[in-house]
Amino acid sequence: MKWLLLWIGITSLTAFFLYGSDKYRAKKNRYRIPEKVLLGIAVVGGSLGAMAGMQIFRHKTKKLKFLLGVPLCLLLNALIFWIFYEKVF
Repeated sequence: MKWLLLWIGITSLTAFFLYGSDKYRAKKNRYRIPEKVLLGIAVVGGSLGAMAGMQIFRHKTKKLKFLLGVPLCLLLNALIFWIFYEKVF
């Protein structure tokens, strides 16, 4: 169970910083982080950080695939966490 919480924490922090970095890069007209990377980190466990990054940095909040995709990933991540939690306890 500890490894799962550690994984969620690391991927969420990574997602948060990726969203912040991409917003900064967008403002400076620099090379951007691909959308598939931003959504991918949410899929593999960083949805909480991705959602926080979207709100705090006001980034990707008008794109439908992010408005629907990140909360869907959060539900998926919560379901996976619950399944592992039930098996462990």
